[in-house]
Amino acid sequence: MANKAAPDASRRSERSRRAIFDAALALVGEVGYDKLTIEGIAARAGVGKQTIYRWWPSKAAVLLDAFSAGVEEYDRQGLPDTGDLAADLKFVLRATADEFNDAAWQAPYRALAAAGANDEELSRTFVGRLMEPGIRVYVERLRAAQEAGEVAPDIDVRIAAEMLLSPFSQRWLMRTGELTHDYVDTLVDQVLRGLRPRD
Repeated sequence: MANKAAPDASRRSERSRRAIFDAALALVGEVGYDKLTIEGIAARAGVGKQTIYRWWPSKAAVLLDAFSAGVEEYDRQGLPDTGDLAADLKFVLRATADEFNDAAWQAPYRALAAAGANDEELSRTFVGRLMEPGIRVYVERLRAAQEAGEVAPDIDVRIAAEMLLSPFSQRWLMRTGELTHDYVDTLVDQVLRGLRPRD
């Protein structure tokens, strides 16, 4: 009688995690954060709610893990460096604008931002796992541009990155205007005008 291979628990766990992530991201878009529940996520994912509670203490923790699953890869890749800082920043921020305008992406990000406003621990985690990696890749690209002479040597590249990203985020979060490619291009051009070396 042939021996049957033992089930691979790690593969089963990974499938369950992926199903839970997919369920959380889909549901928050459908019902909103306030109506999102662990029970609802479990039912959509086809797992018991005890499985979710074994890995996460709250729906916010599930959503944060689901939403930040791809951040490490983004952090490793960094921003493109073609030697043209303006073109590289416009390329990435245009893609980011498209992502921010995607309804499926908006719901979990807005939900986490809103929940973080009332939960200090969640806010710190949100910043540490989602916002800081994003800012860091801009800082690194601006530092490379500074070393290449595209950015003035006395510029604080961390503040320069925030000068690019803060107006972008503010416009989106507060809905003060549309995130268009024209807006992104103008933002990049105006910020870089203040960062260029002076003759």
